[in-house]
Amino acid sequence: MKAENKQLIVITHLSQLLDLVTGFGGLLVPLILWLAKRDSVIDMDEHGKSIINFQISMILYALACIPLILLCGLGIIGIIGVGLLCIIFPIVNAIKVSNGEAPHYPLSIKFV
Repeated sequence: MKAENKQLIVITHLSQLLDLVTGFGGLLVPLILWLAKRDSVIDMDEHGKSIINFQISMILYALACIPLILLCGLGIIGIIGVGLLCIIFPIVNAIKVSNGEAPHYPLSIKFV
């Protein structure tokens, strides 16, 4: 039987910010929470997939900016943009989830 646990889903969204504190964990912690609770918490599967897709997409976008830094320096703007997206959207979506709204992560490629 699935239970509703909005607080855990909010924590899962906010756990992406671990990259700011520890340098890693922004993908690993949400992945562990999603895999552990996707069958027991209502909507965790949907939220977990969107978080994982967003994190993988942001990693790929950041990697794509590296050659642009070397070629023309334009990749620095891309890296800053990716960094801002990785800070802003987990917070915005955690607030949306706590208010009962559906989250939306822009520029996400669907991998999962």
